Amino acid sequence: MTTQELTISNFEDTVSAEGIVLVDFWAEWCGPCKAFGPVFEQSSEQHQDIVFTKVDTEANQELASGMQITSIPTLMAFRDGVLVFSQAGALPAPALEDLISQVRGLDMSEVHAAIAAAKAEAQAE
Repeated sequence: MTTQELTISNFEDTVSAEGIVLVDFWAEWCGPCKAFGPVFEQSSEQHQDIVFTKVDTEANQELASGMQITSIPTLMAFRDGVLVFSQAGALPAPALEDLISQVRGLDMSEVHAAIAAAKAEAQAE
């Protein structure tokens, strides 16, 4: 599966969908981004059930700023509309595969319970 280009107009609908969505924030001038690009593309071919997306931070500066991107490449993983991973830096292929396995293995009922508990605690303060 080829990667999808995300912009401010389709970002929210894409990352809030059910399933796993990986977002690669990148720029054309970024050397590490160019090194990570083929790794990301190859992984997209192997995992047809995951949505692989890219955000060009130069063309989408408002989106990158809104997502607090301060270094690129930055990889984010969303599952069922929840941001479950965010890290700057190019991942080697084995680390990306490990991340995908960890995201697949998440118990989302536990994740949602932890989010609800954190919100309740924040409101109590």
